[in-house]
Amino acid sequence: MSSSKQTHNHATIKAWAEKHGGVPAIVADTAKGDNDGVLRIHFPKHSENKSDLKEIDWDTFFENFDSNKLDLLYQEEKIDGEESTFHKFINRE
Repeated sequence: MSSSKQTHNHATIKAWAEKHGGVPAIVADTAKGDNDGVLRIHFPKHSENKSDLKEIDWDTFFENFDSNKLDLLYQEEKIDGEESTFHKFINRE
């Protein structure tokens, strides 16, 4: 059974991303003023082209993540039991 989890815990997010081969990134050319840009977790082995993504360090990622009061909604596995990289950023409630 597939289910989603939600967190803003830095250690949980980093561990989940790294377990699935993910790295912190921003969408290139989206930085405006004090905003570093649109956050993403990039999974290079699942992507043919990452030209629009710029890898960043985890500290920068979490500074942006926290200043925007975001949570990560994510899945550990798909309904068929296969590993999942599904995730999205949502506003904290």
